[in-house]
This record gives sequence, C-alpha cells and structure tokens, in this order.
Amino acid sequence: MHPLLAPAHTRVMGVVNVTPDSFSDGGRYLAREAAIEHGRWLAAAGADIIDVGGESTRPGAQRIDPVEECERVLGVIEALAADGLAVSVDTIHAHTARAAVDAGALIVNDVSGSLADPAMPSVIAETGALYVAQHLRGTPETMNSLAQYDDVVREVSSELAERVAALTDAGVDPGRIILDPGIGFAKVGAQNWELLAGLGELGELGHPLLVGVSRKRFLGELMPPERAADPSEREAATTALTALLAQVPVWGVRVHDAAAARDAIAAVEELHAATVRRDAR
Repeated sequence: MHPLLAPAHTRVMGVVNVTPDSFSDGGRYLAREAAIEHGRWLAAAGADIIDVGGESTRPGAQRIDPVEECERVLGVIEALAADGLAVSVDTIHAHTARAAVDAGALIVNDVSGSLADPAMPSVIAETGALYVAQHLRGTPETMNSLAQYDDVVREVSSELAERVAALTDAGVDPGRIILDPGIGFAKVGAQNWELLAGLGELGELGHPLLVGVSRKRFLGELMPPERAADPSEREAATTALTALLAQVPVWGVRVHDAAAARDAIAAVEELHAATVRRDAR
C-alpha cells in the first residue's frame, strides 16, 4: 500500500491555484514564486498534500492548452517536491499529468475522471501515480446544465464505478485509485447536501474518498445575501463540514485553509479517542 493511502488521520490537501481565474483566489498565486511560497505555507499550516493546478474548473471556465498549463505548474511542482512535500497535480490533460509526475507529483487529481482525455488511463497505468477520479458530467462550461438526477447518490456511485472499471481495464492498479464525488461539479444546491449525506454508499465502492467542499457556492447559499458572494466568507461552513467529514471518515479533504482543516480534524480525533477511553472503562 502506498504510504499516502495507509490508515491514518483524514488527510488535508491544500489548494494552490496557479491560475488567473479560479473562483476563490484566481491570480493571487499565478506568479511561480508566489505559488511555491503558498504551497510551503500550506504545508507548514498542516497540509499533508499540496494540490497544484494550472487550469480553473469553476463553472463556466474555459479550457487551456496543456503546454500553457505545464508552463504554469511544472516549476511549482518541482520546487515543492524538492522540499520533500507530497504534491498532487490538478489536471484533466494526460500530457500535463505525465510531465507533472516526471517533475515529482505523486498524485494526479483529474476532475473529469479521465473522461476529458482518453490518454489519461494509460498515463496513470504507465507512471504508477495515485489517481483521483472525480465525478463530473460534461465540462466546466456545460456541467450545471447536466445536473439532472433521479437519485444523485445512486447515480454518482454508478458512474464512478464505471470510471473505476474503465481505468482498471486500461491497466491502472485499483489499489491506487481514489474517488471524489465531485461536490459542485454537475451538482447544484440541495444535490450537494444529498450527496454528502450519502458518502457511506460511495464508500461501499471500496476506494478512499477525497471530498472538496471548500468555499464552494452551495455553502454561500446558507448565508445572508451580503455575504454569499464572497468565497472567503464560506470558511466557517467549510471547517464545520471538514469536521463532519472526518467523522465519516473520508480519506482526505481538499481545502484552501489548511490550518483550519487540520485543527478541525484534530478536534474530531481527540473527541473520538476520549470516547473510546471512556467506553473502555
């Protein structure tokens, strides 16, 4: 078993957006040195994994060329990996995935679950990287129009199972596949809450679960209108959900504020340990 998949606390995956247009912090870390320093800051704050992405996947985002994507992320990945950090690349492009693994990335985090690039499964099989297969319908441009479900948990579970089958048929080691339900990706409003409530069913697929709720739009829907539009205002709700996700438990959470996530997970673990001690008396 890969060390990152070994039983442990819920892992914190910290986000580094090397993009001009990501929904939460677009442009802030577009400069290479700024992105590297942010990755190091996230690690110091408690992130177990640094997830480096060069293409925005917010609703309506336009795709970019893999060459441009590589120009944005490879130097960042090389520097963080050289520091000894566990690095993930957030990409839907097989070309970028291979180059990122060569640069030191241990995980390929693909929001399309390999649907965007048919070459992705062979790259994962050949490199032996850990692979996050996220659920998505369509593309960031079209996904919200495809958020039509009779039973969102059952359908997402079925479609993720199809992705696992396709990946393993292509030679990917099933023991290296992590699943992500794709909160906010082709899911709107209450569909996200229903899917979170059904994570136990997704866990029955037998793969570690990575969940990303950090600062997403559906959390803003809980807030007064004057606060709803600002992603940073959603951090308290994000941290509350992180604590609940650690109780499921899920393998990992993808977040913008690593310190808040780390502290929430530590509190859950301490309460669990105290409960076990008390029950053992």
